[in-house]
Amino acid sequence: MINFQIKTPVAFIIFNRPDTTKRVFAEIAKARPPKLLVIADGPRADHPDDIEKCAAVRAIIDGVDWDCEVLTNYLDVNLGCKRRVSSGLDWVFDTVDEAIILEDDCLPHPTFFRFCEEMLEKYRDDERIAMISGGNFQFGRKRTEYSYYFSRYMHIWGWASWRRAWDNYDVDMKLWPEIRDGGWLEDLFGAKKSVWYWKYIFENVYKGKIDTWDYQWTFSCWIQSALSVIPNVNLVSNIGFDMKALHTKVKDTFSEMEIEPMSVPILHPDYILRDSKADSFVESKMFSGKSLVLRVIKRVINKLKST
Repeated sequence: MINFQIKTPVAFIIFNRPDTTKRVFAEIAKARPPKLLVIADGPRADHPDDIEKCAAVRAIIDGVDWDCEVLTNYLDVNLGCKRRVSSGLDWVFDTVDEAIILEDDCLPHPTFFRFCEEMLEKYRDDERIAMISGGNFQFGRKRTEYSYYFSRYMHIWGWASWRRAWDNYDVDMKLWPEIRDGGWLEDLFGAKKSVWYWKYIFENVYKGKIDTWDYQWTFSCWIQSALSVIPNVNLVSNIGFDMKALHTKVKDTFSEMEIEPMSVPILHPDYILRDSKADSFVESKMFSGKSLVLRVIKRVINKLKST
């Protein structure tokens, strides 16, 4: 396979997992980006082995052997997922206008980079589009023969975006109370179980009970009515489902999914319409449709009503 050398900067989010980091870095090296921006959190104070692991991961970045400007944003103290990733991406988009973004456990197909680069160029000035995803969770379902579709979901296991979109991001979700109390989720979803699910998620993120950055990104995009571009084949596999992970500790249907090449030339639709059927499938399989998740949410809601 002839490797495709990209012109777009790549942001790489690393921490303490040399095994997965090495595999993802090898794919980045094949794409030979001209600029590599590396975000790293510091070792956790209550995990002594983090010092050695974090050092080993950062040493992998020293293996850049192509013509590349390497910029690092490394911390000596640990901020945690929420503050480290969000502040790191703030730094990325303060530095460059657009970027392809990979975490240390998101293994891309080589054509992921070409797809992102073409989509970044095509939708650069279209504020209806907030990001490009590398993940497809339709398991072969396709509504059209185009190379991609438009979605409300912001899949971040390998993605790309622009500064203009990231400018809407607010890690603290200051607008959440207004959106919650105004019933906007009901307008967005209609279905009660989806409203319950996302209200539960956003409320807990807002209150700091969930240490993450990505639900805030979804929220920021939704309140702007922005869409994502989803490839019609899966271009990225999450190889980080195990007990070393911060959030994906238990393997499920979405763990280590097969990746496929994106065919060229890329076939573009002549319209921008959200694929509601694809979104309904994702909602049912990844989010509010998970029976265990829904039962937990209902229990919490009922408990709150009784107090």
